[in-house]
Amino acid sequence: MNELIICEKPSSAEKIAKALSSSAKKQKYGRKVNYWELEKDNKKITVASAVGHLYSLSPKNSREKYYFDLKWVPAYENEKGKGYIKEYQKAIAKFAKTSDKFVHACDYDREGTLIGYHAVLFSAGQKGIENTTRMKFSTLTKKDILTSYENQIPLDLNQADSGESRHVLDYYFGVNISKALSQSVKITKHRYINMSAGRVQTPTLSILVDREKEIQEFIPEPYWMLKAILKDLIKEDIVAEHVDGKITELKKAKAIFDKVTGGKVDFEDIKEKIDKKTKAKIKKGKSEVAGVVTKVKTTESTKKLPVPFDLSGLQSESYSVFGFSPKKTQTIAQSLYTNGYTSYPRTSSQKLPDSLELENILKELSASSIFRTHIEEVYNENNKKKFSKLKPNEGKKDDPAHPAIHPTGILPEKLTTDEEKIYKLIVNRFISVFSVDGKMETMRVDLNIADEKFFFRQKRISFMGWLAHYPYRKLEADEFPEIAKGDEIKVKEIISEEKETKPPARYNQSSLIKELEKRGLGTKATRADIISKLYDRDYIQGNKQIEVKKLGENIIDTLKDYANDLTNEELTRTLEKDLEKIMTGKIKKNNVIDKGEEEVKSILKDVEKNQQKIGEKLFYAYEESKIIGKCECEGNLMIKFSPKFKSYFVGCSDYPECNVTYSLPKGANVLKTTCDKCGLPMISYGKAKNRQQACLDPNCGKDKAELERKYNPKKVGKCPECGKDLLLRSGRYGEFIGCSGYPKCRFTAKSLEDLEKKLNPNEENNK
Repeated sequence: MNELIICEKPSSAEKIAKALSSSAKKQKYGRKVNYWELEKDNKKITVASAVGHLYSLSPKNSREKYYFDLKWVPAYENEKGKGYIKEYQKAIAKFAKTSDKFVHACDYDREGTLIGYHAVLFSAGQKGIENTTRMKFSTLTKKDILTSYENQIPLDLNQADSGESRHVLDYYFGVNISKALSQSVKITKHRYINMSAGRVQTPTLSILVDREKEIQEFIPEPYWMLKAILKDLIKEDIVAEHVDGKITELKKAKAIFDKVTGGKVDFEDIKEKIDKKTKAKIKKGKSEVAGVVTKVKTTESTKKLPVPFDLSGLQSESYSVFGFSPKKTQTIAQSLYTNGYTSYPRTSSQKLPDSLELENILKELSASSIFRTHIEEVYNENNKKKFSKLKPNEGKKDDPAHPAIHPTGILPEKLTTDEEKIYKLIVNRFISVFSVDGKMETMRVDLNIADEKFFFRQKRISFMGWLAHYPYRKLEADEFPEIAKGDEIKVKEIISEEKETKPPARYNQSSLIKELEKRGLGTKATRADIISKLYDRDYIQGNKQIEVKKLGENIIDTLKDYANDLTNEELTRTLEKDLEKIMTGKIKKNNVIDKGEEEVKSILKDVEKNQQKIGEKLFYAYEESKIIGKCECEGNLMIKFSPKFKSYFVGCSDYPECNVTYSLPKGANVLKTTCDKCGLPMISYGKAKNRQQACLDPNCGKDKAELERKYNPKKVGKCPECGKDLLLRSGRYGEFIGCSGYPKCRFTAKSLEDLEKKLNPNEENNK
């Protein structure tokens, strides 16, 4: 009997083959495709792999106005850069011809199921599907692989249907509506601009635009905070706040300030200072009045145990601790899983079932000196014998497909710096959920200063508990002063801080993931990709805070005016729920696809009805988004693309009347800051680890002699490759020698000395 096991990636195929047999032999199909052969239980087994999705959707008739009649085709046929897939498809097709049985061993989720389902269906047909079983595992450890192989389950066709439905719906929305929007611009302005919309992408952008408008429309209001600086209690001064907190009336704030300072200095006469960090307007006054303690109360509170990571929890914590984007965290977590160090990351579970044999994982982790002490302390805290059974603290969220993210117990041999950070984060969280609650003490002291009530709090961790095993939390460690009711406290000075109320904060990538999860938009596996697409489409910018660019804002404004259903969260949320219902068999695939088709056709009808207005608005939105500053002629400086040289540059909007242009280095970003010398925008360029900033004008700050060298370069010899003149040139990176025959001839030298070496290599060798 011949059995074909199909995996999602080559690295997974290798792990599965070696787990099933130590004598598995590595073979090669074509030049690049590796596969494995082994024998087990009197069966000849071939372990092959896909490389992600091997098939993608394409219209049956590309001449149709909109595409609703679709077919699955090899991904390399309609996706650029996917040519490498062809050999993997051919390899699977070849092995399928001689196979009696198929084992689906791709990741156990909707996308993984679809990858393996298509690999079997398009290489062995429906008969192949009927002879397919499923391996379900959450880690790529030998134990889990063997268990899942020995306990194969039927292929979940509902899961495959749900996966296909998601791709079809995303195609209907993304391709058709994007096409309609681009067509509106083309018909109206005779310009082709690639507009982008999507089933989840557009409502996500709408959320960001709504927040942006809240910020823009926010009217700040002033308020005052009064504080007393207390001395001689502990080593550092203690800051006590007035019990009224934010005081919104200047008259009241002034009256309290005058009262507690004795009224010796007029509030209006005190010179104001601006705090660099808080931007608050500060006024200070000395007080000769002592504060009298009216109450001292110390309370103890619990620092509750954390719960295991699900994907969004890991992404949020990674962003908070390391500043990693959700996409980066997901990619690293997937790599750790593929290498067998952690469990499957795309899970929404916060539970660790007993079937994982958690005590064995803790035992294996103890082989590392980094984790051993923490694990031993956890057992001591629970008064349990070492490596006996411990109960983890679990969260409410569950996932029938996979448990919470956890280490497998296999210690990594070599990790990159970023992989090590995520791995330790996962392991420390895993260890800490078996620990005990921490404790925190809070001292609150109330005092009277000139019949005005102030208070201060000091906090300290009194018992570490789980915090000792999770070094990613800021720990309070305030000193508690020895103080009692009736004591007098010296007041060093009284401070008035004038501040303004702040608008709601912009989302960051982590908080946006949480918001999408809360609103039921996207899935745990797709949310990071959705945010990444918005950056790629140039609709948003910023790392710590997501700022919507003018193009993104104007697109949403236009769609809300003329095609509001596309920005409608409820439509997307309902379709997402329907996809889940397909997986549970509560609804049929065709019903959901038909419903999506109706919705898209309704949106397209709105777009076509308002084509002229939509085209004009989108065109001007696009044009406005490319403006980076003003030209000397009063035209707009805009980012443009040169099809001839396939590169971006900055030019004037009044061309051809004004022919001012500035080159942009590859990968350059135009910054909001401007040059101190000429007022043009600054740009950043270069490799990620060594980005440099410069004026948009490469000639800015250069004297006449430098410009003369640049525009009338000196001849320094003949090119050894083509015979044309060699010129001493001046570029953004300094002087260099280049051939006048550029770009046909690309001979260069760093300096005259370097040129001499290249022209006379034998002399250099003789030396």
